[in-house]
Amino acid sequence: MSIDTSTTVYSIEALSTGAGRNGHVVTSDQALDLDMAAPKELGGSGAGFNPEQLFAAGYAACFHSALQGVARGRKITLTDSSVGARVELVRDEIGFTIAVTLEVVLPSVEHELAEDLVAAAHAMCPYSRATAGNIAVTLTVSQD
Repeated sequence: MSIDTSTTVYSIEALSTGAGRNGHVVTSDQALDLDMAAPKELGGSGAGFNPEQLFAAGYAACFHSALQGVARGRKITLTDSSVGARVELVRDEIGFTIAVTLEVVLPSVEHELAEDLVAAAHAMCPYSRATAGNIAVTLTVSQD
């Protein structure tokens, strides 16, 4: 699938220097400027950020925006909604892969409707679309 980048609405670059998981990252707008450190579970110090933390934060925020957009489009008001993303680094036959669980809480929405909204958000979220067929993504929906 090719993407027509003439329709790009936002672009950002990030540069990693040093030693990857034990290096430094900075975005081109310098809004993100972080020391990286492998987690203790991978033999690192854990005294910095790691790619899985950044991916979890980004996916949670992006999915939550998609969910709110779907609800707005259906004229549904979401009250006290939240999206948590758990990113797991999993050993596989090649080395490592990741798996994601998105935990969606919609306390003001009946469960069946909540599941429908989450499915629609999953279909439109750019992170969900980018990872489709590449990593395991589990969706959970609750009212609390």
